[in-house]
Amino acid sequence: MKIALKLLGLMLFFCAGQLIAQVPGNVMMSESDEDSGQTIMQDPPTDDITDKRTIETVRILPYDPVREADIFWEKRIWRVIDIREKMNLPFAYPERPFFQILQEAAENEEINVYSVEDDKFTHRLSPEEVASMGASVDTVTTFDPVTYEEKIQVVRNELNPSDIKRYRIKEVWFFDEETSTMQVRILGIAPLLDVKDENGNFKYEQLMFWVYYPEARQILAREKVFTVGNDAAPITWESLLEMRYFSSYIFKESNVHNRRLSDYVQGVDLLMEADKIKQTIFNFEHDLWEY
Repeated sequence: MKIALKLLGLMLFFCAGQLIAQVPGNVMMSESDEDSGQTIMQDPPTDDITDKRTIETVRILPYDPVREADIFWEKRIWRVIDIREKMNLPFAYPERPFFQILQEAAENEEINVYSVEDDKFTHRLSPEEVASMGASVDTVTTFDPVTYEEKIQVVRNELNPSDIKRYRIKEVWFFDEETSTMQVRILGIAPLLDVKDENGNFKYEQLMFWVYYPEARQILAREKVFTVGNDAAPITWESLLEMRYFSSYIFKESNVHNRRLSDYVQGVDLLMEADKIKQTIFNFEHDLWEY
């Protein structure tokens, strides 16, 4: 009899060990649910083969200080990034669009955004003003299924990030005598919203707000960019912009009339004029050297 009880105890101990071994590491039994056998999920499973935290530990390199006396030459350039171009498709990655990153950071007061009254970052916008941009309010008539009473409800339509098709970039090209190099630094980024009519037809583009890029570098350095061809080698938005891994075209340069290229050239001539400005910057640096 004693031998049978010992064998039964060993069998129960072995079965209990097997059940405990089958419980996943991220599942814990609560005291109140031990009798019922219910489990409580503490942490969601990892949607990958390992925890990737490289992006979270990235630290941005501060810009080298530049003295005013060392700036031998300077030119301000305004560009347009069209995210429908093949090279710019990561800007429209549906899981995490670039505009969503800027909007969430602005609403959470992690970055400062400025009004489009000018592009000199003079008037700061509040998080409430940013949240209301692009949103619309409609009235919808509904009927109560029980009383058949007519009710009017107010529905808020949030901005769809897919309506952001282009971005404006404000940058400064300058020649630093201290390092004898031509450098470029981005000053601001502004999303352009496609405004449509009631039938969904395009009407015009609306400049939403300006983001002061030097202040936003730290936030953009924590956001991963979709890397075409290799998901194991991600880069950050800050790295993408600093490496200038995007396609764009010039639509304005600093000039005495403060006018855009489209004010005096159209069509193919506009693209040729933009390329001429880019070539002028290259030739200026090239002509500084003797060979």
